[in-house]
Amino acid sequence: MIEPIAPIAKKIVKELVKHEDVRIDNYYWLNDRDNEEVIEYLNKENAYYNTLTKHTKGFQEELFTEMKSRIKEDDSSVPYKNNGYWYVTRFETGKEYPIYARHKESLDAPEEIMFNGNVMAEGHDYFKIGGISISPDNNLAIFGVDTVSRRQYILRIKNLNTGEVYSDKIEDTTGGAVWANDNKTIFYTKKDSITLRSDKIYKHKIGTATEEDSLIFHEKDDTYGAAVYKTKSKKYIAIISYSTLTTEIQILNANDPDGKFTIFSPRVRGVEYSISHYEDSFYVLTNKDKALNFKLMKVKEGATFSENWEEFIPHRENVLLEDIDIFKDYYVLSERENGLNTLKIVRWDATDAYYLPFNSETYTCYVGTNPDYDTNIFRYGYNSMTTPSSVIDFNMDTKEKTIKKEQEVLGGEFKKENYTSKRVWATARDGVKVPMSIVYHKDTEINKDTPVLQYAYGSYGSTIDPYFSTIRLSLLDRGFVYVIAHVRGGEYLGRQWYEDGKLLKKKNTFTDFVDCSKFLIENNYTSAEHLYAMGGSAGGLLMGVVVNIAPELYNGVIASVPFVDVITTMLDDSIPLTTGEYDEWGNPNEKEYYEYMKSYSPYDMVVEQEYPNMLVITGLHDSQVQYFEPAKWVAKLREYKKDDNILVFDINMEAGHGGASGRFESLREVTKEYAFILDLEGKIPLSQKK
Repeated sequence: MIEPIAPIAKKIVKELVKHEDVRIDNYYWLNDRDNEEVIEYLNKENAYYNTLTKHTKGFQEELFTEMKSRIKEDDSSVPYKNNGYWYVTRFETGKEYPIYARHKESLDAPEEIMFNGNVMAEGHDYFKIGGISISPDNNLAIFGVDTVSRRQYILRIKNLNTGEVYSDKIEDTTGGAVWANDNKTIFYTKKDSITLRSDKIYKHKIGTATEEDSLIFHEKDDTYGAAVYKTKSKKYIAIISYSTLTTEIQILNANDPDGKFTIFSPRVRGVEYSISHYEDSFYVLTNKDKALNFKLMKVKEGATFSENWEEFIPHRENVLLEDIDIFKDYYVLSERENGLNTLKIVRWDATDAYYLPFNSETYTCYVGTNPDYDTNIFRYGYNSMTTPSSVIDFNMDTKEKTIKKEQEVLGGEFKKENYTSKRVWATARDGVKVPMSIVYHKDTEINKDTPVLQYAYGSYGSTIDPYFSTIRLSLLDRGFVYVIAHVRGGEYLGRQWYEDGKLLKKKNTFTDFVDCSKFLIENNYTSAEHLYAMGGSAGGLLMGVVVNIAPELYNGVIASVPFVDVITTMLDDSIPLTTGEYDEWGNPNEKEYYEYMKSYSPYDMVVEQEYPNMLVITGLHDSQVQYFEPAKWVAKLREYKKDDNILVFDINMEAGHGGASGRFESLREVTKEYAFILDLEGKIPLSQKK
């Protein structure tokens, strides 16, 4: 049998000069998706991937069937009540897309189907419904549709009484909109069609031409984005301008849609704040006055500038205050301490305050859908790496809880007691303790021959909590250990954990991951021959750095939609989302940041050495990480790597950053990832290697 030959991209020398430093980019030409030669090269990469993994296709189908069989097809969400209607999202057997429905006053009332995603998706390779917003009188709905997967939604308006979809079409939006209280005025956010930055807020009147829509606000600072929302009290519409480090909010009484927005408190660089309205006051969650882990302030309506804010809940060194949810008689605080979520319920009259009890060492709890202000029922969710997700209604008066739904794991084989989860701490090279959440089947023997999949993200303060996954069972039941490394750059251990993993401290994210890997090997959880690493987007950057600085630690690496050409992207302000990223990565127009980025940028740091087996995944229409970053990276890796290990590149020619849109079709992408590492591990039966 003739071995397939990997595609070799042609070289066209491109000099990139900055700060008198010259970088040679031989594969810069791949950044033109309209170039037939580029598409031809990508198709060759797909053909090579398909040829090299052909023997796993039968196994992928088995994995797909296995994963799908655990998921209840005719499933539905727990209904929630809002403004006189009960809302439900449900799925039908054999269908890929959700159906959005409602019942008036009672769940026993006839079902009203608002949107049937399966019908709407017909004829589209990709389909997604954006935010659905119902008018205060319950008669109209605004909804967004994306059929390209670049997160550029077309807004439409539907009459829920007649079923008519109005002719209004508003393009290049974020997919959501907000109703004023007059039932005829909406506010929405438009994106720049090139950079995809959310920068303009418009006002639209039902029945008028969209060309006549009024521009209400233009965020001209290209390091900021803008969004519009409504307070839970329904009294205010708010426009928020946001960057990584700074926020500014404007407010308007929702009863006066033609009025003028007023600044809540002017932006101050480095000060973030969010607002919740209650009675005659606002509650402000902020890091003002160096409150690194945030504190809660209170201010009266009509005099909302920061000099009038009064402390309500002080800053705490060891507790990250993440959010507040407001009810008529109570407020609920979402906090994080020592990596663990907590929910604190407090009566406004201060007669009672308590934390909900959680006993596991590795779990995730979160605030659920609570649109109703005048209620004593608080809905939250809970799961752990061994416990399926539950939706729980908690009576804040009686302290009784009702489990409204526990995620069903079909097939009859899953028992939570068959799995073990725990948290361990690795010591990083600078002495800092880095936590890892671990799960495996109780029958799995832990030793140097145990296969381990280590995952991390580690950017933007985004925390990957220890969560349950029915899909992951396909690995655990085949003897894999799954590890989430809570590296710096997330907020698992509070805001400082994030600060220590960005800008000129970004390398901590990468070395934390490597040091976690070394801990797993040194403590006989696995060995380099059986350790696998995986990350996507900014986590794909992590994978790109890891294979450059510690390739010997891993048998295989999966990099999904990886951000790997850091300097070139961050110097190109025409690329979507670049300018808003300066506070995360730094601005390479400044020499200090340029040199620091260059010292870790995966594409720039590819060297002649042996690399692990690698699967790289992207989408041609990706709006967050452009397809050409991994395309160039793979081409350069093929040129430089000094080994016979596998390097394959799978490009979804229809999808974007989030992959396939269907409920089950997205599983096929996971089966590719799992089949890749299970094949390397020798865990695909010979009978299935077809």
